[in-house]
Amino acid sequence: MTNSKELFNQLVSCITLQEDKNEIQSIVYLLLENKLSLSRIDILTEKIIDLPDQLRFDQDLTRINNHEPIQYILGKEEFFGRNFAVNPAVLIPRPETELLIHEIKKFVTHQNKRNLRILDIGTGSGCIAITLALEIPDAEISALDVSNEALACASKNASGVNARVVFENVDILKEEINNRYDLIVSNPPYIANSEKESMKRNVLDFEPHLALLVPENDPLLFYRVIGLKSRSALTLGGSLWFEINENFGKEVKSLLEEQGYNNVQIKKDLDNKDRIVIAHL
Repeated sequence: MTNSKELFNQLVSCITLQEDKNEIQSIVYLLLENKLSLSRIDILTEKIIDLPDQLRFDQDLTRINNHEPIQYILGKEEFFGRNFAVNPAVLIPRPETELLIHEIKKFVTHQNKRNLRILDIGTGSGCIAITLALEIPDAEISALDVSNEALACASKNASGVNARVVFENVDILKEEINNRYDLIVSNPPYIANSEKESMKRNVLDFEPHLALLVPENDPLLFYRVIGLKSRSALTLGGSLWFEINENFGKEVKSLLEEQGYNNVQIKKDLDNKDRIVIAHL
């Protein structure tokens, strides 16, 4: 028999990452929740548990101390209240990206939009496309990615929640958007090489650079290309939605205005950082 709080404190003491205490505790909470189904209340109330003999945390702790994200170790991350399978072929879904879903739902409801055709460019784990398919059930959702490994992960996630999404392998930098859509959304790569030094090792060393980084001399590459190609792919009155690098909000807005989009808006996240740009035809 083991006291859950004692086990929790023991695991916390074994993590050597240079992170604040709350971050390390959050990692251990996730580890115990997934390995032993222990809630935070179970731990705080010092629940007595029968620890299986075969259960060892050594390998998990080694991976954690090597800066590997806990989400890859556990193979999943929560997004908009649902668990999504993740692996090193896809970015780990971020809480900031949930703002995209909230804003799109609000827009669709306010405009009383029905039977929309929606495209997600650079779908990764599929978290945006799948969530939109479930939250806006009368919409027809398609999703593109250049990575077959990412598409395999996204397809698995869609099957797991019975979400109807059509996935396709497309390199948006080289290929056109073949169909017409009412709404196009993308969380494209937007981190310039000069920003790498400020990134944490768990991101830079483990998450796919293909989905993170853009050329230093062209940080707006994906916004420019997707903006141009969406001009001919969007229906009249259609809209384009981007998650953005917080440092380039005004630049993305100006770019889309130069491309002929109307009513271009910047939305801030809960930390008051520029996070979303919305443009209309």
